[in-house]
Amino acid sequence: MTGPAGIMRRAQSGNPDSAAASAEVLAALAPDDLALIVLFVGEGHDLTAIERALASLPASVQVMGCTTAGEIGRGGYLDHSLTALGLPRALFRVAVGAVTDLAGFDPEQARAMAFELRAGLTFSTADWANEVAFLLSDGLSLMEDQLVWTLSEALGQSPLVGGSAGDGLRFGQTFVLVDRRFRSNAATLAVLRTPCTVTAFRFDHLEPTEKRMVVTDADPAQRLVLEINGMPAGPEYARILGKDPAQLSPFTFAANPVVSKIGDTHHVLAIQRVEPDGTLRFFSAIERGLVLRLAQGTDLVAHLDRALAGLAAGGVAPDILACDCILRRLEAENSQTARAVSEVLDRHGVTGFNTYGEQFNMVHVNQTFTGLAFYPPDSGDDLAAYGVGP
Repeated sequence: MTGPAGIMRRAQSGNPDSAAASAEVLAALAPDDLALIVLFVGEGHDLTAIERALASLPASVQVMGCTTAGEIGRGGYLDHSLTALGLPRALFRVAVGAVTDLAGFDPEQARAMAFELRAGLTFSTADWANEVAFLLSDGLSLMEDQLVWTLSEALGQSPLVGGSAGDGLRFGQTFVLVDRRFRSNAATLAVLRTPCTVTAFRFDHLEPTEKRMVVTDADPAQRLVLEINGMPAGPEYARILGKDPAQLSPFTFAANPVVSKIGDTHHVLAIQRVEPDGTLRFFSAIERGLVLRLAQGTDLVAHLDRALAGLAAGGVAPDILACDCILRRLEAENSQTARAVSEVLDRHGVTGFNTYGEQFNMVHVNQTFTGLAFYPPDSGDDLAAYGVGP
């Protein structure tokens, strides 16, 4: 098995000085021939200093990025870093657009933006058949469900993968890079055309149990569950777990997720926190009458290793851009397996960030690992024999 494909250019800096870190990352990327830079910004960085550094880039280099709840790069899990990847112009044509007012979300405008991005690329790269989209959105906007549904409709058969920007574990304010400026209440979408084979993937290590609960009262607009089984939500969830309601924490939620199961498919609907009045705030859409199942995790490290190894086929290991839920990282830290997870991520050449939620085609999910795997342009026929591809 060969190493990662070497399609993406990777860079990172742990320098706490944001100007110096930006300079290190941009120098390592050698950006003049890049079509797109994707930048993941860890906690504690001066966003204005990063904006100043980005202003020096050539106009031909497009940029997208966001703040994080942790970064993924060489060495696996990172904190307080600047981590980036670059896609070379020789292999990618990129169109980047934005939704700049998620609070006043206009589906028609968002749909038109996505159509326009695709149309421009189709005319300029008719001989490059592979198209995918990557989305970054404000992780506290509560609008990811509507956004991803609308954009997926406009993108047709092109896969959509994305992640919600983070703010560590503070949940105060998240930022997305739009036109080289950090903005809240915004999302940015990149449509990529390439001769490379690209596959979108999504997986989690959770298995639904038979323990069910019904959402009997909710505030969907705020993603709040007020009652479960006719009882106050927080205490009832704690009772089902056999725990004291006062002990509920992010680590509890990471270790005891709930899923909505439709047929053989389950979607993780992760809990963000318990409010002072005992209601539960979720990371994703929730509604009255929804039947939830408690889920239990399998071996996170072994599952991640198998899943990432499964993306390699025919002797080709892909370059991987990934969005990994912060709750998966919290679970790893709580179970003291974070170092082992980091070793797996590093070995498979993953670049990405820890999110407040993940997007995959038409759904917004949680506690999930989603991403794009990039393979060399001449690998398509070989990979197809292994079931890998768009």
